[in-house]
Amino acid sequence: MMRAVAALVAVLSIVAGSGVPPAQGAALEAGSVTLAARKPPIVWKPIPFGDKRRSEMAGYSKRHYGQHTWRLQGPKVIVEHYTAGTSFSSAWNTFAADSPHNGELPGTCAHFIIDRDGTIYQLVRLRIRCRHAVGMNSTAIGIEHVGTSDQMVLGDWAQMHSSLRLTLWLMQKFGINIGNVIGHRESLDSPYRFELYRSWRCLVHADFPHWAMRKYRHRLRDLASKRGVPVGRGPVWENVYGC
Repeated sequence: MMRAVAALVAVLSIVAGSGVPPAQGAALEAGSVTLAARKPPIVWKPIPFGDKRRSEMAGYSKRHYGQHTWRLQGPKVIVEHYTAGTSFSSAWNTFAADSPHNGELPGTCAHFIIDRDGTIYQLVRLRIRCRHAVGMNSTAIGIEHVGTSDQMVLGDWAQMHSSLRLTLWLMQKFGINIGNVIGHRESLDSPYRFELYRSWRCLVHADFPHWAMRKYRHRLRDLASKRGVPVGRGPVWENVYGC
């Protein structure tokens, strides 16, 4: 009896030390404990996103999604990208410039950029929509990785370790299952893709196609398993527009 009590005290100590409320982040079941995914270190490096850019984002959302809002509420998808460059500063400057893209404002941006050394930078608050993937910006968080190819990013241990930690934390924070952690190229097959402009419905970039994201999601599952974090069902593809 004393051993059982001691074991329970030890488990509760682990949960308390993690900073996770037991009711939310821990489940005592068959002698095991499930801990919430911890938030990784994040450097706040905001791009300008004041009233003008928010107004531009609301106008964009009205044209492309039928909603006049700049707010990102209850995101359902996490989209992984790479920057097609080799420095954090060049990507940050591009997103900060708020230059027209495909003839429209606001300019492109992502919520996070992960540098080659594994540093995670947050550029935009998670309650704000960023323009990073056609058809997905009303419901998706965007994560950019500094790099010029899928292989470059997948082969960078420091960058990949940070990426998996960030993604797992965001999944748990917003209740997003692993099947909705997708690459930019995979967005064509997401059931959440929605685009009012007919000429834009099949627009997509080549970063993180199925083969790359199968590797990524496999690693993500491994990390989640080690941390006792459930990840939900895998991808269920639906090419909404027949692209």
